[in-house]
Amino acid sequence: MQSVVKAAGVGQLARATTLAVPTNATLPAVSGAMAAAAPRSSVMTQVRSIHAGNVDVPDFSYYRRSSTKDPAADSKTSMESRAGFSYVLAGTLGVSGAYTAKALVNQFLSSWSASQDVLAMAKIEIKLDDIPEGKNMTFKWRGKPLFIRHRTAEEIEQCRAVDPATLRDPQADEERVQQAEWLVILGVCTHLGCVPIANAGEFGGYYCPCHGSHY
Repeated sequence: MQSVVKAAGVGQLARATTLAVPTNATLPAVSGAMAAAAPRSSVMTQVRSIHAGNVDVPDFSYYRRSSTKDPAADSKTSMESRAGFSYVLAGTLGVSGAYTAKALVNQFLSSWSASQDVLAMAKIEIKLDDIPEGKNMTFKWRGKPLFIRHRTAEEIEQCRAVDPATLRDPQADEERVQQAEWLVILGVCTHLGCVPIANAGEFGGYYCPCHGSHY
């Protein structure tokens, strides 16, 4: 039995069979009253098979690298190639994971940004050469009227001559415009949001007839 276990331990699988009790073994004969009282019986043959491993060990040589198939070879000789493969695989997985994470973050952040139709309404292009001097034109910007006036030199001098302290919202003309000849304002009345009329009112600027507001 010990030899079978030892053989199985080193990988040499075998099958062992043993007989526990001899065949047709009977009890010794007795005489007298003991013979009448004691029933006659016999011991049956018992055969046990000890399978130390009769299953073939699978061969994984097909899945192993050629540099590691020899069990007697030193693992240090192939360590550099095996380590290089592991580094390349880990680096590829890391780059792929980083690129995927970046794409997910960009997609998540882009979902918070404005849609294309909103961005299209936020920007408009106007040819200022089409607006004659002394005239006002109205455009639609973000759903609201936008007034652009091409001011004359006389209008510029008149606006700059006004004392800012006398205005409801004190602010000099130089602070209201970036270029003196162009006046760009949002055409919404400060009272109830009406659209004023251009070239009207006491100042010749804008007038809202709803409640008599002059600009």
